[in-house]
Amino acid sequence: MSEHKSGFVAIVGRPNVGKSTLLNRIIGQKIAIMSDKAQTTRNKIQGVYTTPEAQIIFIDTPGIHKPKHRLGDYMVEMAYSALREVDSIIFMVSADQKRGRGDDFILERLSKQEVPVYLVINKIDTIHPDELLAIIDDYRQVMDFKEIIPISATEGNNVEHLLDVLVDQMDEGPQYFPEDQITDHPEYFIVSELIREKVLTLTRDEVPHSVAVVTESMKRDENDKVHIQATIIVERTSQKGIIIGKGGKMLKNIGTQARKDIETLLADKVYLELWVKVQKDWRDKQTYLQDYGYRKDDY
Repeated sequence: MSEHKSGFVAIVGRPNVGKSTLLNRIIGQKIAIMSDKAQTTRNKIQGVYTTPEAQIIFIDTPGIHKPKHRLGDYMVEMAYSALREVDSIIFMVSADQKRGRGDDFILERLSKQEVPVYLVINKIDTIHPDELLAIIDDYRQVMDFKEIIPISATEGNNVEHLLDVLVDQMDEGPQYFPEDQITDHPEYFIVSELIREKVLTLTRDEVPHSVAVVTESMKRDENDKVHIQATIIVERTSQKGIIIGKGGKMLKNIGTQARKDIETLLADKVYLELWVKVQKDWRDKQTYLQDYGYRKDDY
């Protein structure tokens, strides 16, 4: 019988290069929220990829950036803490963005790591194939990567090859999670994230990243539906008005779209009840960060 392989892989990179999209593609289900706004991921999201021969636990980290508030400090510290507990690292860049100071900043940190670092060039579907060689050459001159793999996380191009490479070079190890488990996060957390994704998507630039979502309760009601109560927290009264919308239309829209994703996640009928609450400057106050799920003891 052949050996079983397993290991932990961190996905790091600048904000908005497609880390969460890749994780969702690998797992085959949405566990990390996706948005074209930078710094959407705020916690380390663990996704579990299992085959009969191997198990890879992927850690999708917040985009590494220059923090502007305590929440930003938390996010960057979360990303770096992931590097201390993995067997290999995927450094993800976007083919449609030139290497910048942010990439060099991360590369400097990665050069000190003792585990293999793979360069994954995402969004190759957005450029002409001839441009790819120049990107590969540029990064090769900066760091000696274990391997360079171009992919499109959105289209799925070359993602299977990436998985084959990771498994092939992984050590023998146990199966850490049951084969049907896709994440280590509780359902409460994923539900909150799915609601937050809809807020970011539907309000666009009107409401920046001063939004948190707390799932207050999840229980089955007398109609055999999962009754979920959640609170959307913002920093200003004006943002509350935007999220509720004229006649409550925006909040209803957020609820409707989030409910569909939550029903897919839970494979169950859901009744979703949303409130909006103003908590001034919560991103800069340690007490509120802890209340809303951003705890220092997570890293």
